[in-house]
Amino acid sequence: MARLHLALEEHLANIIAHGGKPGPAGSITMHFALEPAALRVEIEDDALPFNPLEAPAANTALSLEEKPLGGLGIHLIRKSVDELEYRRAGQRNLLVMKNRLTVGMSAG
Repeated sequence: MARLHLALEEHLANIIAHGGKPGPAGSITMHFALEPAALRVEIEDDALPFNPLEAPAANTALSLEEKPLGGLGIHLIRKSVDELEYRRAGQRNLLVMKNRLTVGMSAG
C-alpha cells in the first residue's frame, strides 16, 4: 500500500500547491473503499479544473540538470496506482485511484 500512499500524497500536494483560486479556502474530500480485489480511493476537490490523465508524460530520460521543474508528481501517481480515473462533476474534480490487493494482504 506504500505505492498508493505515495500517489495520494502527491495528488493532495498538487491540489494544495496548484489548484488554488481566488476566494475562500477550498475543500478536499476523500473516500476509501475496500473492494473484493482492490482498495479504491476517491479524492474530490473544488480546485481549478485539472485532469491529470491529460498531462503530458514526464521525460525521464533527461538528466537532473536538463529536467524542467515540475511534472514528476503526476508521473509518480501514474506509476504508483493500478487504475486511475478522472472526471469533472459540476464545480468539482474527482480522481479515483485503485490498487489491486495481493493474496494474503490484509486491509489493515
